[in-house]
Amino acid sequence: MKLINLIRLAIRALQRNKLRALLTMLGIIIGVASVITMMSIGEGSKQSINASLASMGSNMITITPYSNEPGGARLGGSSFKTLTIKDVDAMRESAPDIAMISPLASSGGQAINGANNWPTTIQGVSPEYMDIRKLVIKEGILFSAQDVRASAKVCLLGKTVVDNLFPNGENPIGKIIRFGKIPFQVIGVLVPKGYSNFGQDQDDLIIAPYTTIQKRITSSIYFGSIYASAINEGASDAAVTEISSVLRETHRLRQNQDNDFQVRTQAELMTMMNSTSSMMTALLTAVASISLVIGGIGIMNIMYVSVTERTREIGLRMSIGARGIDILLQFLIEAVMISITGGVIGVIIGVSAAIIVPKMLNWPTVISEFSIVISFLVCAVTGIFFGYYPALKASRLDPIEALRYE
Repeated sequence: MKLINLIRLAIRALQRNKLRALLTMLGIIIGVASVITMMSIGEGSKQSINASLASMGSNMITITPYSNEPGGARLGGSSFKTLTIKDVDAMRESAPDIAMISPLASSGGQAINGANNWPTTIQGVSPEYMDIRKLVIKEGILFSAQDVRASAKVCLLGKTVVDNLFPNGENPIGKIIRFGKIPFQVIGVLVPKGYSNFGQDQDDLIIAPYTTIQKRITSSIYFGSIYASAINEGASDAAVTEISSVLRETHRLRQNQDNDFQVRTQAELMTMMNSTSSMMTALLTAVASISLVIGGIGIMNIMYVSVTERTREIGLRMSIGARGIDILLQFLIEAVMISITGGVIGVIIGVSAAIIVPKMLNWPTVISEFSIVISFLVCAVTGIFFGYYPALKASRLDPIEALRYE
C-alpha cells in the first residue's frame, strides 16, 4: 500500500478520537516545552554570566589569601590573612606584565546620614581599582593617590546607598556621612550597575582609600584580596606566573611549601562558571525530559488500546490483501503523528515561554535552534520507539482470529 494512503488512514483514525489523541500528546507537549524552556534559560544564564564577567575586563586577575597549613582543612580568604601592602609594592616593581594593581580591604557596617541609615559594605581600594573593575563615576571626582597616602576620609557612593541615605533626592556630593562612627565626605557617585547574575546588588557599596579603611575601621594590615590587570588578555598567564613567583618570595615560602595565596584569572572564572551553568542546564533538561518518557509510555498505552479496539478492522483489512508490513506502518505512522504533533505544539509553547520568562521574571533566555531540532528528533524517536511494539503486535494478528474477535 502506498505511503500516502497509510498516512490518510492514520489521520482518519486520529480524527475519530480527537480528545484521546490530544490527551495522549500532553506528555510530549509538556516534555518538549519544558526542555526548550529549560535550555533557553540555561543558555541565557550562561551568556549573561559571560557578559557580566567580560564587563569587568577579560584580563583581570584576582589574588586571595589561602591556608597552606599541613594536615588541616584549607581555609579561604575570609578566614586566613597573608596579603599585605608589601606584596602589592613587590608586584608593582617585579611583575612587568601587570598594568594596574589595587588592594582591597572591606568591612560591613551601618552608613548613616542624619536620621537615615543603611547596612552596607565599605571597600578600601586604590584609584586603579576603578579601571580594573570597570567602575565609572557619574558625578563628582575620584580620590587621588595623595588621598590614599594621607588616609583621607573621603568616599564614593553606589546608587543604592545614595537612594537610602538621601531619599529626598538631594545631591550627596560634598555631604558628610558616617560609617559606624567614622565621618566621610562624599566626593563622588558611581554609575549604577544593577544586580549581578548571582542576585547581588552591585550598587550597594561605598568606596574609599584603603589606608583609611585599614587605619580607621578594620585596624588590620592585611587585605581580603588584591585585584590586578594584565597589560593585555594574552599576557594573563605570564602575569599569573610573575605574581606567584613574587608572592612566594615575599612570603618566604620554601620550595616544598604550598602557596598561601590563590591567583585566578577572569578566563578561569568564566570556565568555572560556564561549567557550573552547563551542569545545571543539563540537570534541568534531564528533569524536564522525564515528561517525554512519560509521554512515550502514554503513546504505547494508547496504541495498545487502539490495536485491541480495532482488531476486527485489522482482520478485515488482512483478509482483503493487506500485508503485515502495511498494518505495521499504519499503526507506527499513527504513533509518530501523535508524537510529532505534540512536539510541534510543545515547541510553540516552549518558545512562547522562553519569550515570556524574561518579561515576567527578568531571567535572561536565549532560544537555541539546537534545542528545537533536538526536540523534533526526540519526538520522532519517541513515536517510533514506543509505537513500534504495539504496531508489531497488530501486524502479527491472525486474520481469522481477528475477525472472530468480539
